[in-house]
Amino acid sequence: MRRSGFYFFLKIIFLSAVSVGIAYLLFQKLYLYSALLFFFWLIIGHRWFSAERKLLEHVLDFAEAVRYRDFTRRFAVKQPETMEGKLFSAFNQINQVYKQISIDKEIQHQYLNKVINMLDSAIIFYQADTGKVIWINDAFKQLFQTPHLGNIHGLTKRHQDLYEKTIHMKLGMQQMETASSAVGKIKLLMHGSEFDTQDGTFRIVVYQNINEAIDATETKAWQKLLRVLTHEIMNSIAPISSLAETLHDRLEQGYGEEDTDDLKVGIYTIKRRSEGLLQFAKSYRLINRVDEPDLHDIQLKVLFENIYQLLEPTLLQKNIEFDIILKDTRLLIKADINLLEQALINLLLNAIEAVKDVESPYISISGSSRDGFTVVRVQDNGCGMPSEIQEQIFTPFFTTKKSGSGVGLTLSKQIMLLHKGNLYVESQENKGSAFILQFPA
Repeated sequence: MRRSGFYFFLKIIFLSAVSVGIAYLLFQKLYLYSALLFFFWLIIGHRWFSAERKLLEHVLDFAEAVRYRDFTRRFAVKQPETMEGKLFSAFNQINQVYKQISIDKEIQHQYLNKVINMLDSAIIFYQADTGKVIWINDAFKQLFQTPHLGNIHGLTKRHQDLYEKTIHMKLGMQQMETASSAVGKIKLLMHGSEFDTQDGTFRIVVYQNINEAIDATETKAWQKLLRVLTHEIMNSIAPISSLAETLHDRLEQGYGEEDTDDLKVGIYTIKRRSEGLLQFAKSYRLINRVDEPDLHDIQLKVLFENIYQLLEPTLLQKNIEFDIILKDTRLLIKADINLLEQALINLLLNAIEAVKDVESPYISISGSSRDGFTVVRVQDNGCGMPSEIQEQIFTPFFTTKKSGSGVGLTLSKQIMLLHKGNLYVESQENKGSAFILQFPA
């Protein structure tokens, strides 16, 4: 660069000397020679100025290419020792460096995308200020049936509840929420974090579907609980047996009138406690005895008609309007007919109980195919349930009825899990409830 600067200095000296020579010739009134020298000065000056201007245009072109991150251009170096050759060599080196940086960045981006898309957890990355979505992974697209999402506010069209829970979640803390998805209502473990860059504030939110894990854990916990409680119930029978033996001995030895009252109290105690324990044990056994289902193809039309024939007298007696909704009468499911009928009867009896105080009681049962699942829906226009009740209704022995055992919904849930399906509820207070049975296709 020093050498180029020296050449530039010599050019300035030469043009200055020619200018002085032109002035001297004019002073001597040698106009022809001065005109020729001036013409020569113009040609040399124009050539040098054009060369400098051309170099400046190359610099501006390169700056424009850098602005738009176009590093594909290659500058031909014809004379490496010239100013142009050295400038072009520098441009090519810069292009090569930035091209390598771009390649490395693209490789990292593709690697990150591959890793993120391999995860089972749904992930969304968006700008906190504007809501602009930077990217979502494949798990998010599949779980929430969202092939494209330009802005986080777009979630309101399909998943209003998910949008609200995402926007108002506490960052840096895990929280469990229930949300709608492509496979129905699921339990999500959500975790979000936020960070700042020169481009703004960004958030990453991770959604982990823990529905299956919770269902499997609950099933194992129920089975363990039932084994323990059955053992405890059997142990509690021992005092009853002891009391019965004592009363028997007194009868064998003879008794007077003064012993009659004691015998009556003892016998009544045995009777009352035995009946209570028997009913209690039956409830537990009802849940615990469900085994592997005997699966066969079942036509929903036939299933619904069988259920209706069974409950028709009750429905007519209580003046309840009942609808069977089935657009595709050929729709089949693979299930155990006995277990499935038991589950549906439990749900319909609950619906009958729910509409007992409604002015125009209405219950419907429908079947449809949706998103790769066969769905059976039992709906009523009853009193509905608050959200805190909905979270507990599938827990063993939880009931809101005075005479209920709290077994029916637990049993129905377990039957659906044995069918590799699911059972969940949608309900609003004073608007009714819908129980959805979801079978894999």
